[in-house]
Amino acid sequence: MAAEKFLWMNPADHEISYANNSFYQKEVFMKVRPIVEEAITDMLTKIGVPTCMKVVDMGCASGPNTFQAISHVIDTVHGICQQQELKLPEFEVLLNDLPENDFNSVFKSIPDFYKQKGDLVQERCFIRGVAGSFYHRLFPSTRLHFVHSSTGLHWLSKVSHDTPPPCI
Repeated sequence: MAAEKFLWMNPADHEISYANNSFYQKEVFMKVRPIVEEAITDMLTKIGVPTCMKVVDMGCASGPNTFQAISHVIDTVHGICQQQELKLPEFEVLLNDLPENDFNSVFKSIPDFYKQKGDLVQERCFIRGVAGSFYHRLFPSTRLHFVHSSTGLHWLSKVSHDTPPPCI
């Protein structure tokens, strides 16, 4: 059975939704922040700061943590650009989750994210949703600069043997 058929998120306003029960995921992300910063710094040292940085959050869900990883990536890149007196790139942000995710809530929260980040980011950040399982190809073969998956993989307890490995 395909992952999309047995995994889903409850709507954001549901009592047992991710939005109301995402403390664990936030704590995990807080612990890996230094690793994310190191990975971004290493990447930008090797390839330079691109004109448009393509960032993916695999398993973004819908709730208070939706923009946490993306916000941290943008802040880290912004800090590096300020240190090196470089222009902040544009960001193409791709938020991925299963089609059953409450993407309506995610999209409704984008204006608040922009307001929190300020005009500089709002003018340079373009957010899209990508519905689908990461056990199938989701993106064209062109470059993705940074792919983040914090706790998205833990939801799947067992992959069937006839399912190919995750593919980006």
